[in-house]
Amino acid sequence: MNFRPGPDPAFPRLSENDRYPFPPPQTWKGNIIAIGGNMSPGMLLSAYEQGLFPWYNPAEDPLLWQSPDPRMVIFPQDLHISRSMRKIFDHNIFKITFNGDFAGVIAGCAGVERPGQGGTWINADVIEAYTALHHLGRAISAEAYLDGELAGGCYGIRLGRVFCGESMFAKKPNASKAAFLTLAQYLFADGVAFIDCQVPSNHLRSLGGREISRAEFLKLMEGQK
Repeated sequence: MNFRPGPDPAFPRLSENDRYPFPPPQTWKGNIIAIGGNMSPGMLLSAYEQGLFPWYNPAEDPLLWQSPDPRMVIFPQDLHISRSMRKIFDHNIFKITFNGDFAGVIAGCAGVERPGQGGTWINADVIEAYTALHHLGRAISAEAYLDGELAGGCYGIRLGRVFCGESMFAKKPNASKAAFLTLAQYLFADGVAFIDCQVPSNHLRSLGGREISRAEFLKLMEGQK
């Protein structure tokens, strides 16, 4: 891989069935594992299957492939629905759909201000890449509607029995939680073994997120193949 800014147009585009071998885990040092390449379908799927995900901030930065240590995951038995959220579900405050408006969800996530990150990492390249995965049936979204308008949502990548959460947004209080928790319950009922939440945060802990080591995470990923 080279170090061109953003996705490298000269790097081969990989189809959904192509795979790229990232450096083996025994050589990993720090959270940034590789630099460069692109976000074609095969490249993205290769990364997620090997425990990595893409990241970059301004357009002048190169494309980074990360695998944080520790990693945050949610197991079925840990999913936490607070008393206040149960009341919201009981009263059907939000209408929840799956894959009803992927474009609206990723655009909503792109518009979220992220303190300390100098803006959003979800730029036009990211939107194009994940929309392509959505058209292939690999990226899925959950939407929360309030009074007929999109109030929040989330999206991520499903790899068989693993769901890799990418981002969420809310225009109304609790909308993103309602979308995520509904999607999580559906995924666990459909055989998903765990949800990869990537970087630990207090918000994810409140939903049942648990920190595990990168080594443990990679063993879990290996066990789902």
